[in-house]
Amino acid sequence: MSPRRPKGPRALVALGALAASAAVWGIGVERHLYTVRRATLAVLPPGATPLRVLHLSDVHMAPWQSRKQAWIAHLASLRPDLIVNTGDNLGHPDALRGIRAAFAGFRGIPGVYVHGSNDLFAPQPRNPMRYFLGPSRRRIEVDELDTDTMDRFFTETLGWSGLNNASARLEVAGVRIDAFGVDDAHHDLDRLDLVPQLASGLAAPGREPSAPAALTIGVTHAPYRRVLDAFTDAGADAIFAGHTHGGQVRVPGLGALVANCDLPLDQVRGLSTWQRGGRRVPLHVSAGLGHSIYAPVRFACPPETTLLTLLPRTDVV
Repeated sequence: MSPRRPKGPRALVALGALAASAAVWGIGVERHLYTVRRATLAVLPPGATPLRVLHLSDVHMAPWQSRKQAWIAHLASLRPDLIVNTGDNLGHPDALRGIRAAFAGFRGIPGVYVHGSNDLFAPQPRNPMRYFLGPSRRRIEVDELDTDTMDRFFTETLGWSGLNNASARLEVAGVRIDAFGVDDAHHDLDRLDLVPQLASGLAAPGREPSAPAALTIGVTHAPYRRVLDAFTDAGADAIFAGHTHGGQVRVPGLGALVANCDLPLDQVRGLSTWQRGGRRVPLHVSAGLGHSIYAPVRFACPPETTLLTLLPRTDVV
């Protein structure tokens, strides 16, 4: 009779095989499984025409990512009424030609955008285990990206409005929308005091009382609690954010392991509600379409964009 193998080594071999399979899946397959999620949100005034909002985030484009560029380009066929881009479009110093190829079909579709840190600073290698110690911080020595050229493409070519510590009023399919946003809160570039709605919680100077907006939205890259609280106080009807990558690696049955900000882990992907001072505001956090070129993996969290259909509220009198 041959001797039995110890259970311990067999368990280690099985665990190693499982980890290797997960790595092959996350690196070789899932990070390319681009997905369109769909959701509905009743935030428009009663009787308003429904709007289709395409929420893009965390593209982290690199010039060689032709599959991603082609997939994003086809999203124009969804015929959105409004595009909300919550930042981190760049993932490489030469990413702009990939962004132009991916986004060119959005020209003429109203849009708003904010910066993430990767629209400003080149990505760097990081130890992924450090995310468990708290939100990542920018290193002192870092290369800056060509943010100005990206901004000109978004504003002058596509016709989008930048909401980096700013606000804008848009007419979208006959619906008047007020939008405000902040620059990258992850690196403390958000300046709430520069946006009248956020600084005072009141409407911006110049808003005509006789013609209020049908919808007010707040847009941020990183959904830090201080920003979400300020947006809620300022009267946002809906809030859009990115940054979290949905946790990027999720444990089936458990969910996200990290948020890379102070947002509760059960709110790092999809629709939820932010509560503040008696108000409840819909919050949509996109898990995003990309990943760092230094961490090319997504597991149990496929790359995504979301097409939200905004519907009239059913107000009870």
